Amino acid sequence: MREYQGVVLELPYLPSLEFWTCCGSVEEVWLESRETFQKQTYRNRCRILTAGGVDTLIVPVLEGRSRVKTEIRDIRIDYGQPWLKRHWGAIESAYRKAPFFDYFEDRFHRVYESKPDFLYDLNWEFLTVCRELLGTEQRFVSTETYEKSYEKPLLDARGLISPKTGYETRPFYVPAPYRQNFGEQFFPNLSILDLLFCHGREAKTILKASVKNTAEKLSLNE
Repeated sequence: MREYQGVVLELPYLPSLEFWTCCGSVEEVWLESRETFQKQTYRNRCRILTAGGVDTLIVPVLEGRSRVKTEIRDIRIDYGQPWLKRHWGAIESAYRKAPFFDYFEDRFHRVYESKPDFLYDLNWEFLTVCRELLGTEQRFVSTETYEKSYEKPLLDARGLISPKTGYETRPFYVPAPYRQNFGEQFFPNLSILDLLFCHGREAKTILKASVKNTAEKLSLNE
C-alpha cells in the first residue's frame, strides 16, 4: 500500500465530482499550469443536467484550432463566439428552481461577467468560488515548471480524469446518489454545479461519501 500526501492534476472547467473526490483524500493539490493544451478534455468543458438530459458546455479557445502547441496558461478564450450567453442560459434554465441556486448564482455569474482573457484564469476563478462554497481544506497551488513525472508522496494523476473514459475505470469516485433537479434517474459525475445548486453546504458531506479510495489505498499500478 502506498501513501500520498498530494496529487497533481489538470485544472478543469467547473470540475466534475470525480475531480473533487480525487482531491478529497490528500492534503495538497498541484494544478498543472505548464503543460500544453489538450483538446477534448475537461480543461474547457463540463457536464450539467438539464430538462432534456445531460448537456456538455464547452468553452471555445482561440489556440484550439492551431497545430502549434501552446502552454495552458497562454490559452485564450474566444469571446467572438456567443458561448457566455449559451453557458449561463443553460445553467440558469437547468438550476433556476434548484434549492440553492438563488444563494450561489451571483458568485458564479460574476466570474462570467469578469470575462478573463485566459482559460486557466477562468478555471482558477471558478475553482476558488467552488472551494469557498464547499469549505475544502486542501491547499491548491499551480505548478511553476513542467515535470514529466512525479514521485511519492505526490500522486501523478494527470491525464487520468478524462471524458473519453468512464469514472469506473479509475480509483477516485464512486457515485453517492443525491436528489437532482430532474426526474428520478440519477446521473453521476456531473459538474460540481449540479451538487452545489441542489444541496448547498451539504455538498461537502456527499463528496466525502463519494470518495472511492482514501489516500492510503490509492495505487495506480496495482
